[in-house]
Amino acid sequence: MSSVQTEVPSRLGPVRQTYARKEDFPHVARAFVEVSRVVREMGLMQRTPRFYILVAAAIAIAFGGAITGFVLLGDSWFQLLIAGVFGILFTQVAFLAHEAAHRQILASGPANDKLARVLAAVVGMSYSWWDSKHSRHHANPNRVGKDPDIEVDTISFLEEDAVQARGLRRMITRKQGWLFFPLLTLEGLNLHYLGFKHLASREPVKSRWTEIWMLAVRFALVLTPIFLVLPLGKAAAFLGVMLAVFGVYMGASFAPNHKGMAVIAPDARLDFFSKQVYTSRNIRGGWWATWLMGGLNYQVEHHLFPNMSRMHLARASEIVREFCATHDVPYTETSLARSYAIVIDYLNRVGLAARDPFDCPMVGQYRRA
Repeated sequence: MSSVQTEVPSRLGPVRQTYARKEDFPHVARAFVEVSRVVREMGLMQRTPRFYILVAAAIAIAFGGAITGFVLLGDSWFQLLIAGVFGILFTQVAFLAHEAAHRQILASGPANDKLARVLAAVVGMSYSWWDSKHSRHHANPNRVGKDPDIEVDTISFLEEDAVQARGLRRMITRKQGWLFFPLLTLEGLNLHYLGFKHLASREPVKSRWTEIWMLAVRFALVLTPIFLVLPLGKAAAFLGVMLAVFGVYMGASFAPNHKGMAVIAPDARLDFFSKQVYTSRNIRGGWWATWLMGGLNYQVEHHLFPNMSRMHLARASEIVREFCATHDVPYTETSLARSYAIVIDYLNRVGLAARDPFDCPMVGQYRRA
């Protein structure tokens, strides 16, 4: 019997959220040790520098083409197309920064960290802020109180947060599933803001002034040509489109990975293999999905082997899938479109908690009539 899941049934009720506990997951003794041994024997943990050189070269050539197009178009509304291209390219650089931070690209840890810091600055993000947040996520994906990716922001990922929403956030939360992708148009701006907020905080920040200097240079190099070549209105529109595309692309690549999967109770203690597999979702599509999502389509394998090269994830997925089928462990994989539907449904169900418990939908319908 195959244990591959094509859909993730929601565990959420309309009012009360239940968390997955340890007894909900069968313990798989030495699961990670066995899978890891096979992966290493097949050489899937080896670095692939030539692959990343080719990826970086392709992105650099694309940037060169976009810059050339920007210069040739001059004062034109067609520049908004170039802005969209820049939004896509900055997201591709963010994927490389993510991989360098996981030490997938270069041989040594310090070299990868330096590369990740530079690439994050190219994108316009603080590496120290992102690295701290993302490391905590990998250690405890979808675990209440531990995973910063399910902490409340504008969007509530837990019903206990949704019920506490007030004012404008409460209005958004009620329809947050449908508003999720429109709100992602602001995520690019939010990522820049959170990075600067982190660097300006009083808490200790590694390489604070190095990052501030690099980000200052980055924004000067990006903003100066835009406002020199374009009138104020078109320059603002250019920035708006670039940030919107960047935000939507980033959010649409990271959101399908865990949203709508099992949410782990704060006191649950799971083995590493179960913790990573039960909370992660893969996206079907093969090579095109890998290029589109920077390897995030193999989220199960990425969480099991975070320093594995993007090039090896597909082969690793065959090993993990077979192991899960043998041990009756659910291995979740679906299409990109279906993953978005699951995310929207999950967020809408969570958002029900922000509604008036005495407000009956049927009564509301008759009121409108």
